[in-house]
Amino acid sequence: MAKKSSGRGQRDLRVKVKTARGRKLSSTLWLERQLNDPYVKRAQAEGYRGRAAFKILELDDKYRFLVPGARVVDLGCAPGGWCQVAAARVNALGERPGKPVGRVLGVDLQEVEPVPGAEIHVLDFLEDGADDKVKAWLGGRADVVMSDMAASASGHKQTDHLRIVALCEAAAELAFDVLEEGGTFVAKVLAGGAEAGLQTQLKQRFDKVVNVKPPASRSDSSEKFVVATGFRGRTEDGTAP
Repeated sequence: MAKKSSGRGQRDLRVKVKTARGRKLSSTLWLERQLNDPYVKRAQAEGYRGRAAFKILELDDKYRFLVPGARVVDLGCAPGGWCQVAAARVNALGERPGKPVGRVLGVDLQEVEPVPGAEIHVLDFLEDGADDKVKAWLGGRADVVMSDMAASASGHKQTDHLRIVALCEAAAELAFDVLEEGGTFVAKVLAGGAEAGLQTQLKQRFDKVVNVKPPASRSDSSEKFVVATGFRGRTEDGTAP
């Protein structure tokens, strides 16, 4: 006859973090959230450099843009999690026999620890001529331009929203210059209203534009991702077709 459970071992396994001297409450809450985040634990277990890797995994599972043989540019690639995912999925290391071998180019303002299968450069993509450097390094145009960049938080929600939309608009402008016809643009934005102009530009340049919040995005975050597929290419004067 089975013994009744005493209830021991059934307690809440959530990690509690004590507030240390000199540590702000907000820092304590952030640390507690990190320690209890299943995506953080999965990233550690599966060798990814951060939980953000699962965002691009989930987006690609749905829209299938990281295909073997694709040429990918990752803007603001630190710490490298998106490059890790892209390198594996486009077969950058040639580990999938019989499949085309892709390329992954990551750029960032800071040095990034090497990622197997990815070529990483220090570059401010906002500087003049950045698009030409990207195309030279890539040896041609890209099939995918992606960005998980976010401007430094100011603590003011509307200001942060405007900053990240401006960053996303700049990333889109570079994408217009380096994407191959039929290519894909993926970028993080924050919901807040100011992104309407960006959406209009993308709809003029791409066949399909969707906004999605992948499961790996925290429920209390206002972030979402825009996925624009079917780039229509450039006209001779650089305007939308």
